Amino acid sequence: MARLLGISGSLRKASFNAGLLRAAMELAPDGATLEAGSISGIPLYNGDDEREHGIPSAVQALKQQLATADGLLLFTPEYNNSLPGVFKNAIDWLTRPASDIPSLFGGKPVAVLGASPGGFGTILAQDAWLPVLRTLGTKPWFEGRLLVSRAQSVFDAEGNLTDETTRQRLAQFIAGFAAFVAGR
Repeated sequence: MARLLGISGSLRKASFNAGLLRAAMELAPDGATLEAGSISGIPLYNGDDEREHGIPSAVQALKQQLATADGLLLFTPEYNNSLPGVFKNAIDWLTRPASDIPSLFGGKPVAVLGASPGGFGTILAQDAWLPVLRTLGTKPWFEGRLLVSRAQSVFDAEGNLTDETTRQRLAQFIAGFAAFVAGR
């Protein structure tokens, strides 16, 4: 059974990306489970705070989820043509201490997908994640790509995915990634 961890890079209650993650959890194929991780409660990274107080509990919880996952899905918003700072900050915390990077990220299959109100989906944010994923030594999955553009037309006001075509595309994406993870 492939254990997948999905993390939404938005803190907004009715986030399109959190909704995409919830839908993906429902659509996980047989032989795979998808669990949601959260960046909520993760403070801005500050080396002085780390030295004085250690790793925050919200970071420790997410690190534990990541350590037991066979694959990682990043559900990324796109802010100002790039990845969200709050999401990158969470990943930066996960790399502390640096000695944990190989065990948490090294060779771990990763896929990036996302939803945005704009017309290009999250293409620039997804591309912006590539140098980060390379630096962490992950194994990115390039076989599929899911860019949900004009997200306000496929999600309801509570952030739930309502469009059947997008659900089908998401199901195919998750199944493809799960097969990639299982075959590694």
